[in-house]
Amino acid sequence: MFQFDEHPHRRYNPLTDSWVLVSPHRTKRPWQGQVEKTPADDRPAYDPTCYLCPTNTRSNGEKNPDYSDVFVFTNDFSALLSDTPEGTVSDGELFQAVSESGLCKVICFSPRHDLTIPEMETSDIRRVVDAWCLEYEELGSQPTINHVQIFENKGFVMGCSNPHPHGQIWAQASVPDEPAKKQQSQRRYFEKHGRTLLSDYLEKELVKKERILFEDEHFVALVPFWSVWPFETMIVPRRPMASILEMTPAERDGLADAYRKLTILYDNLFEVSFPYSAGIHQAPTDGAEHPEWHWHFVFLPPLLRSATVKKFMVGYEMLANPQRDITPEQSAKMLRNLPEVHYKAK
Repeated sequence: MFQFDEHPHRRYNPLTDSWVLVSPHRTKRPWQGQVEKTPADDRPAYDPTCYLCPTNTRSNGEKNPDYSDVFVFTNDFSALLSDTPEGTVSDGELFQAVSESGLCKVICFSPRHDLTIPEMETSDIRRVVDAWCLEYEELGSQPTINHVQIFENKGFVMGCSNPHPHGQIWAQASVPDEPAKKQQSQRRYFEKHGRTLLSDYLEKELVKKERILFEDEHFVALVPFWSVWPFETMIVPRRPMASILEMTPAERDGLADAYRKLTILYDNLFEVSFPYSAGIHQAPTDGAEHPEWHWHFVFLPPLLRSATVKKFMVGYEMLANPQRDITPEQSAKMLRNLPEVHYKAK
């Protein structure tokens, strides 16, 4: 008889209309061998060589203010430029290119160089959430901006070039591939059922409980049924909202708390500052109504069996489709059973 936790199978992701191959028989236990720890992360609260610390000078010659909570500025090395001239290149059906305008911002979460989100106070993370909302509203109101991507890369393994706690916000004219796929899937579902896809998904997950990490009156943190990365997770608002601008003050507090709780679980898993890429997927800023959208916060960490054993997308995954060994249910159980107090505070 077929069993999820014993036999290879494919799982469907209704948000992106894609599949992942799950091969639980390849590892009967979540990990094998000893858990290795990386060297201690003993950063100072202020680093005079860090271009993100207060009062320090950045590479373009600008001096950071002596900020005391959240600091947002235009990226000195933006991948998108607001003054990009319009233009297209077309050499038949097979060779096409089009100019892309936009802008990129950096958001410093804290003036302290030695902190990360799981080590910050919830009240301080709430200021980060408020800054996200302000930037999403201001950037999205510009007529040339149709998508605002809020994200955080944590850890050098995720390409983070500076350990100072920070994230990024990219705003651009077009809607990128991943949110565009989610836009199409959610629209089809809403037109068919009159409800958001994630509302119905969340309702069923809350009954099953096997992939839920924690929940409160505003948010649910879980390992998605279709997750690709070993410890991939989502924070989903219970109430369907197209964007973070629809949050009440209590929901903003709840998001800050969920962000902190989830990242504490990550750090506690291998007792290391857990790397990940995380970002918020929400409605386009094209001026249209988007009742089909149910925004959500996605976390994509690369670690597999220990602090030094990573998951790479190679071979079959690059040439065919994603594959994982540890089932989402196993990952959820491992994370759910961890203490809620950060390991450094023990």
